[in-house]
Amino acid sequence: MSSPAEDKTWGVTYQNRPSFTPSSPMIEPEPLQFSDDDSLLEASVVVAGLLQKVSVKAIPERPAISASEPVSLFTILLKLKAPSLSADAISSQRAPIDLVTVLDVSGSMSGNKLSLVKRAVHFVIDNLGPSDRLSIVSFSTQARRIFRLTRMTDTGRENAKLAVDSLYARGGTNIVQGLKKGSQVLEERRYRNPVASIVFLSDGNDTCNGGGGSYFQQNSNFGNGPPEYLNLLPPSIYPGHGGGQEEMETIPVHSFGFGSDHDPVTMHAISDASGGTFSFIESYEMVQDAFASCIGGLLSVVTQGLRLTLRSASHGVEIKSIPSGRYSSEITDQGSKGTVHVGDLYADEEKEFLINLSVPALPNSEETERKTSLLDIVCSYRDVVSKDTVEIESELVEIKRLKTVSPSDMTVNLEVDRQRNRLHAAESIAEAQKMAETGDLFGARTLLAKGRTDILGSASAQAGDEFGAWLGDDMMETERRMGSVQLYEREGRAYALSGMSSHHTQRATTKGKSVAGAASSESLSFGGVATRHAAPAGGGGGAAAPSLGFDPYSTPSMANMVFKSQQLSKTDDTTKEK
Repeated sequence: MSSPAEDKTWGVTYQNRPSFTPSSPMIEPEPLQFSDDDSLLEASVVVAGLLQKVSVKAIPERPAISASEPVSLFTILLKLKAPSLSADAISSQRAPIDLVTVLDVSGSMSGNKLSLVKRAVHFVIDNLGPSDRLSIVSFSTQARRIFRLTRMTDTGRENAKLAVDSLYARGGTNIVQGLKKGSQVLEERRYRNPVASIVFLSDGNDTCNGGGGSYFQQNSNFGNGPPEYLNLLPPSIYPGHGGGQEEMETIPVHSFGFGSDHDPVTMHAISDASGGTFSFIESYEMVQDAFASCIGGLLSVVTQGLRLTLRSASHGVEIKSIPSGRYSSEITDQGSKGTVHVGDLYADEEKEFLINLSVPALPNSEETERKTSLLDIVCSYRDVVSKDTVEIESELVEIKRLKTVSPSDMTVNLEVDRQRNRLHAAESIAEAQKMAETGDLFGARTLLAKGRTDILGSASAQAGDEFGAWLGDDMMETERRMGSVQLYEREGRAYALSGMSSHHTQRATTKGKSVAGAASSESLSFGGVATRHAAPAGGGGGAAAPSLGFDPYSTPSMANMVFKSQQLSKTDDTTKEK
């Protein structure tokens, strides 16, 4: 682990960098306030209507129910899909981003680890556009902003790379100070791009705040509220007890745990509190691909502030529960209204939610066939092209009410079944992780094995659903990594938490040796099937993107960026060999 010795040089040096001069703004002392960000690029005039609307689809679990009997639990599946980005107008159709990388440069990051991180950040820099802005924060015992929030013009990219190349490893690990500095950059900026995020990488435990994994294991009471350690973070990352998510805009932190010695519990909690994702990078060589998958999503935001509003469409129909994972939801007006706050969507991204209702019996149910209106659904969001608020009213959700229900009417829709499988897998992994933390690894493995058997025996999996097979493989791998205390502490905990992050956000994360959207290098048990999204065309090199391993949460933009990263790595390796 890294030494706790104080790092008085802030983890950055500019020696032997002839490109820098004493007058360079990048080596001046930090200002008291970070209000020195570049102005925004003026938006070009875009033709209205370039971006299609979000698609909203509602699917009842069964085609019909009895008219004479009430149903205490009837499920509606809501499917959302964001519009695609067309190849000829990508920059004008997505939201520009303000991105801050918060990078661990403690002593344990020395050598090849830091070299690989530098290369990965170079890749990020090269793929940001002139409307995007980047700032770089490094931290060891202390934290420092080494590069102000700057537009990624040619000059901006060159200076950003020089700043990255100047990093060296030394000192302890002060995660709290690193994230405070990163959030300060975004809080105090004069101008604001529509999307703002922090990409946070660390390979160790916080050695400076009496926290880290040991704090969680000794003090966290799982399931009874967030751990107190998060209260050390700024409110823009963790609102704490200061109000609901809608009352304060948080900055999503996408955390990357690097290697086997990082603190996955802390990093997962930070991402979960802020609305980001947690990824576990098991192999150091994967860091560029892991970053590529993440920014492939961040650089494809097409809708913002998406919210679903659900209303009961008939007297007696009540909304009972909305298992929405990481996305906040509430049920009001005695079950007659429900709301789900989804937020930003990446291009082609899909989100699916199960809405559980109770449906009353019908009076005068002697008629052969009637209908009950169940839900009115409204989807509202901000279009990043037109900047207008878009409101979509879905078709009224109705269900047939029959005097006599046939066996075929009792068959559960397979798409509803697969979403129940997703929730079952997420709950099983979360519960197994809690059991593993108490030392009950046998119980955790037994729970995962049973959950996997249930999913693989479900109607959708038996019908050949790839999602069910993927969930089964994921649970089996989670179970394998809980094989012993040593294995769990080295990799099982991080693997489980990165899986929980992915399932709860329905967003791709890097887990162990698997980068979402990457070409399948290892054959999975169900073979090299494609993602549920259409594979994108190849990048600028003219090569077509390969067939991909199935990942239900990866998008074409993410897969394309990972493919680009892999092609660059192959080119670099070939050049080195020559």
